[in-house]
Amino acid sequence: MKSISPSSERRQLIQQLEARGIHNRRVLRAIENTPRERFLPTDQQDQAYVDEAIPIDCGQTISQPYMVAIMTELLDVEPTHRVLEIGAGSGYQSAILAQLAGDVTAIERHRPLADCARQRLEKLGLANVRILVGDGMLGHPPSQPYDRILVAAAGPVCPPALLEQLAPGGILVGPFGPEKQQILQRFRKTEQGVACENLIPCRFVPLLGGLPDEQAD
Repeated sequence: MKSISPSSERRQLIQQLEARGIHNRRVLRAIENTPRERFLPTDQQDQAYVDEAIPIDCGQTISQPYMVAIMTELLDVEPTHRVLEIGAGSGYQSAILAQLAGDVTAIERHRPLADCARQRLEKLGLANVRILVGDGMLGHPPSQPYDRILVAAAGPVCPPALLEQLAPGGILVGPFGPEKQQILQRFRKTEQGVACENLIPCRFVPLLGGLPDEQAD
C-alpha cells in the first residue's frame, strides 16, 4: 500500500476544515504549514492528522484540529497583535498563533509540557512566541494589555483577570460552563463593557489554578 506523506495528510486536513466552514486563508495556511506530528509522542504521530483531540502527558490533550481552526478563526488575529494563550500544552496552538500574530505569550502550568513546547517551537524557528510556566487563571500582567486572548482549557466562567488584561477592542475566545455543558464563547471588550457570544458546544480539559510543582517563571 502506498504511504501517505505528512504534507499530503495536512492538505487533506485543510480540505476537511474547509468543508466544515473554516475559510480564513491565513488560518488555513498556518495549519497547513505546521507539522502536527512534531507535537505528539512518537507512538502517536500516525494519528497527527485525524480530526480528534489526542492525549499527551500530564493528563492534557492536543486539541482537535477543527477546534484549533475555529477558535483561531474566531480570534481574528492580525500581524500587529499581541496575543496571550492560556494552556500551551504541546505548543501546537502556540505555533499556529505565532504565524499570525506579532507577539505571543503562552502560559502552561505543567513545566514538563512547557519545556517540550519551547524546544518544538525553537526547532520550527518561531522566535516571536514564548512559553512561560504559570497560573493561567491569572494571565500574565507584565505584558498586558493583549489584543487577543485564547483560552485552551475550560472553567465555569472566564477568569476576571483575563478580561482585565484584554485591550479595548480586544477579543477573547475560550470554553466555559459546567463540565458537561461547556460552550465556546467569544468576548469583545468595548467602551461600554464586555459583550459575550455563546457559539458551539465543546469539551476541553479543566482550567485549573495554581501550579503542580509550585514553580513559576
